[in-house]
Amino acid sequence: MKYKVHKLNIKLGKNTDMLENFLNNLKGEVISIIPDVKTLFLFYGSKVHSILIIEKVKK
Repeated sequence: MKYKVHKLNIKLGKNTDMLENFLNNLKGEVISIIPDVKTLFLFYGSKVHSILIIEKVKK
């Protein structure tokens, strides 16, 4: 079993079509989607800067 990790710099809510097209064009099986969340300030919340997508590919 081999795995690939893809990193997408994305703004959720604005780039949903890009994410959908990327996921539909993958050849393997998506194992996990992990958001890279950065906190802005203590009371201002957080923002997703990028997404890591782990894909299981056939040998």
